[in-house]
Amino acid sequence: MNNDLQTRSINTLRFLSADAVQKANSGHPGLPMGAAAMAFALWTRHLRHSPRNPKWMGRDRFILSGGHGSMLLYSLLHLTGYDVSLDDIKNFRQFGSITPGHPEHGLTPGVEVTTGPLGQGFAQGVGMAIAASHLAAEFNKPNHELIQSFIYGIVTDGDLMEGVASEAASLAGHLQLGRIIYLYDDNHISIDGSTDLAFTENRAARFDAYGWHVQSVSDGNDVEAIDKAIEAAKADPRPSIIMCRTTIGFGAPHRQGTSKAHGEPLGDEELNAAKENLGWPLEPRFLIPGDVLEFFRNAVEVGRSREDEWEKKFVAYKTEYPELGAELQRRLKGELPAGWDSDLPIFPADEKGMATRASSGKVLDALAAKLPELLGGSADLTPSNNTKFIEAGEYQKENRSGRYVHFGVREHGMGAALNGMNLYGGVIAYGGTFLIFSDYMKPAIRLAAISHAPTIFVFTHDSVGLGEDGPTHQPIEQLAALRAIPNLVTIRPADANEVREAWKVAISRRNGPTALALTRQAVPTFELGQIGNLSNGAYVLKDFGTPEVILMATGSEVGLIMGAAQKLHEEGKGVRVVSFPSWELFEKQDDAYKESVLPKKIQARLAVEAGASLGWERYAKSTLCIDHYGASAPYKVIFEKFGFTVENIVARAKGL
Repeated sequence: MNNDLQTRSINTLRFLSADAVQKANSGHPGLPMGAAAMAFALWTRHLRHSPRNPKWMGRDRFILSGGHGSMLLYSLLHLTGYDVSLDDIKNFRQFGSITPGHPEHGLTPGVEVTTGPLGQGFAQGVGMAIAASHLAAEFNKPNHELIQSFIYGIVTDGDLMEGVASEAASLAGHLQLGRIIYLYDDNHISIDGSTDLAFTENRAARFDAYGWHVQSVSDGNDVEAIDKAIEAAKADPRPSIIMCRTTIGFGAPHRQGTSKAHGEPLGDEELNAAKENLGWPLEPRFLIPGDVLEFFRNAVEVGRSREDEWEKKFVAYKTEYPELGAELQRRLKGELPAGWDSDLPIFPADEKGMATRASSGKVLDALAAKLPELLGGSADLTPSNNTKFIEAGEYQKENRSGRYVHFGVREHGMGAALNGMNLYGGVIAYGGTFLIFSDYMKPAIRLAAISHAPTIFVFTHDSVGLGEDGPTHQPIEQLAALRAIPNLVTIRPADANEVREAWKVAISRRNGPTALALTRQAVPTFELGQIGNLSNGAYVLKDFGTPEVILMATGSEVGLIMGAAQKLHEEGKGVRVVSFPSWELFEKQDDAYKESVLPKKIQARLAVEAGASLGWERYAKSTLCIDHYGASAPYKVIFEKFGFTVENIVARAKGL
């Protein structure tokens, strides 16, 4: 490739991006203009992808962690032949377009993960590398190495400032995830101005301490130097970061190297000056020279050829390893094996029962035996979360085939990594921590919902029922906060058999994340015949006579309302007991079903939940909830002091 064509190709990336930002009168031109050369080096010399089949399993993954620079990614996708048209580029940031302000997985072909909240892309890439290395250990054979993905990314100063990136980087270094290669857009500028205002540590030394392979490229426009650095990174067994010294808004004579280039259009005058500065025609806007487009579009045939070659290897693999080949094919299609839920435990009625975290562990043991793709872990709370199934094997750098990941005390990094694992494909990833610490990982949960990632979040210690650890560890507002996240299904099961059904919902649900809220304390196990269809979200657990009042509850409080209903019935009151494990699942039911559970004619309704009352007003006339912080004491004392007793529920019901 001659230097002139290369320069014009890089400038096409710059000005296609800048023109789109200018037309939208909104966006971030600085990153695309400054990082265009290193993106060019990566996409044209290293990235294995197939634009006509963005889901080809043999591809590398590319993550733009600095998602505010999305126009760089959209320009790359359009030029290399993905189903992103020039009209889509011109509709950047407009309602209904597939080129939103930040990249969204599932909306734009070729976008691997949703990014924008800084650090999330960095950490999702770590999860992708975990999934890729695990699948490689399980399926690759000598001369049949089907899983060879590199996880490439462009990361920014802002990404490296965020704590989630630090958590993920530390984990990646420990695990020696050598197929991670991140290009660091080291432009020394953030929104406030120079990074010297707040970000002065030695980043190279920091990543060296994490156990990463660190290289520096003094000129971020030097394609040859970047190319050589990527080659060196590929050969190193450690995760790699290549620190490329760039200039934000490169080419814009009055704004390059300043915060003014970061998050606002250049303006017509400065945009034209930048084009003149770099020898680019002022008109037309959105110029793509013919030879530049022809060069970039070579990616279509190259990708198709690589994909065909991979498919031939897969055919040969299936011939030599038919069982493994069939298993890998099933996983890549996202299909569950026949009978995956056939041997789940059925729990007999037991007044003492068990904690739902304990029954969850038993269900997980059975699921893992039938679902070899189940891969999970905990944020250093394994014995408390009951998340390690029998014979899981620990995933470590010496044992990539292990199915249990010790994430360490890194809840946020874990959440983001789980999303990356699921979006990579071929695994079903879950992770556990206490419900209170869902606050630490809320951005990752939210991105899972936006991305339709089927991540399973296991949250134990789900109420003041955890007892003596006190208010800092007792969740109050967390259930309400989770229920407010669109496309997240939150389930708080009442007993061991509801736990079994909750896991079935979580495994079956492939278009979004699921949160399971589980108890530390033991709860009764109900008669199996009483358990309704949890997938309906709410159901009639028992009618005591002809209902005059409805008591509804979730989790550990269902046992309390059953006791209260029995006493009320003995006093001549007709009571319906409704177990209400999931608002989201209930709202998906038709009006007829909702009416069958909560008849409009019965307005005497009491909702009981050891958490915030917010939201229950849509279902109940009155609530027995907790709208204040908890206390340090044995859980039975706390429940009594806060009114979670059969006697208080009876009194409240009589007053309806």
